[in-house]
Amino acid sequence: MTRFVRWTALGVAAALLTAGCSGSSDDDSGDDGKSGATALDWKRCEPSGDAPAPGDDWQCATLQVPLDWSKPDGRTIGLALIRAEATGDDRLGSLLFNFGGPGGSGVSMMPSYADTVSKLRERYDLVSWDPRGVAASEGVRCRADKDIQAAESSVDSTPDTPAEERTFLEDAADFGKGCEQSAGEMMGHVSTTDTARDLDRIRQALGDDKLNYFGISYGTELGGVYAHLFPKRVGRMTLDAVVDPSADMVGHARNQTLGFQRALDDYLKSTGQDPAQGSREIADLLKRIDAEPLPTSTRGRELTQSLALTGIILPLYSKDGWPALTSALQAAEEGDGSELLALADGYNERDASGRYGTTTHSQRVISCLDDKQRPTLEETKKLLPEFEKISPVFGPALGWDMAGWCHEWPVPGQHDTPEVSAPGAAPILVIGNTGDPATPYEGARRMADELGKGVGVVLTWKGEGHGAYGSGSDCVDSTVNTYLIDGKPPKDGKVCS
Repeated sequence: MTRFVRWTALGVAAALLTAGCSGSSDDDSGDDGKSGATALDWKRCEPSGDAPAPGDDWQCATLQVPLDWSKPDGRTIGLALIRAEATGDDRLGSLLFNFGGPGGSGVSMMPSYADTVSKLRERYDLVSWDPRGVAASEGVRCRADKDIQAAESSVDSTPDTPAEERTFLEDAADFGKGCEQSAGEMMGHVSTTDTARDLDRIRQALGDDKLNYFGISYGTELGGVYAHLFPKRVGRMTLDAVVDPSADMVGHARNQTLGFQRALDDYLKSTGQDPAQGSREIADLLKRIDAEPLPTSTRGRELTQSLALTGIILPLYSKDGWPALTSALQAAEEGDGSELLALADGYNERDASGRYGTTTHSQRVISCLDDKQRPTLEETKKLLPEFEKISPVFGPALGWDMAGWCHEWPVPGQHDTPEVSAPGAAPILVIGNTGDPATPYEGARRMADELGKGVGVVLTWKGEGHGAYGSGSDCVDSTVNTYLIDGKPPKDGKVCS
């Protein structure tokens, strides 16, 4: 079971290569924003798992923060950080990056993203971190690799019978128990609000008076929550591929169903197909795979409907992935599920030896602590016709996901929607991409509205893929660079086509 609001266009490109295919403000306390600051001991980065250490330009450090922010003198946890110092002489400070998720590792992603933001590095130290509960920062692993693979073949993400429904919900509850066993006490302290407070402690440790920040995908929600908690400490903040802060769990599922269908329509148009007809054909293919999984070239593995849908999802995150989708769909129509399986494995972070990454584990632990809403089986079934009408391809799975994602979760959620109002904050640049599948364009305007008048400044890109900066638009890139380097935001409503 995988929720699809995560990662960036860069992360998707890496996955395609892996697949072998083409509340109230805290600012009124009166302090200077530096209380509790801890000096960071930067050292050469070590290898992580099978990944080699990044080059000599990169340094790593660990910052201790309270496990429970209501008990600042209690138990602490370590946050893993990475940085590369500014290359120019006229340094502006640090620029912190969150690449999405929730659950994405900033420590592993930041070096790969450095070329994209080389212009910004001339003036800023590039800094990122693994948020609490993620990778090197007390990362959570809820299920063993062999059990993940077993669930891929035995659990139907669009159950058709009472027996399949029971298996679906039992698997969801079992996953939550595994998360609780792995996370322990931290299970109730990995919310976006907790991470926003960590972010301010990182700012303090870096010695910056204001937070300069670049958030992508889920990182936009984190940025909005930070701006609400610490509006007077907002420096130059850019939010790209914006999560709609006005949407609850059902709203997010509805938004994504719409967004992925739009992206699929654009893809189908690019191949000369009628979007409605092409979507029906893909939906029919998924139904056939549901009834009889396809053989693959990977020994002992078949392509299930759930894996097939994940394989379709991945290349829609970037226009560069469209040729891979064409090839994989054609192979599947001919009875070979190998290419769609490879794409699904790329999304699920599964390597050739059968080991899986933990992004989805952390993502679920964080989002289920954030989200108060828990749609029941009956409530979900009532919503399914609406979801299937929006998209015959993505609607069924994204609809069912609402019932399973946080089913019988061990800890309660904190809110229906995050609070991001930030009166008094400096202007925040909010970028929306009209072809974004995972965070549809409408979220950008809603984020700007909720940040408040004079705070949210919207930049629109008429493009494709998840995220806008670094995706091929000189207009977007130069506008963002001008804002972050010179402090000059564009006029609200600027459009790059």
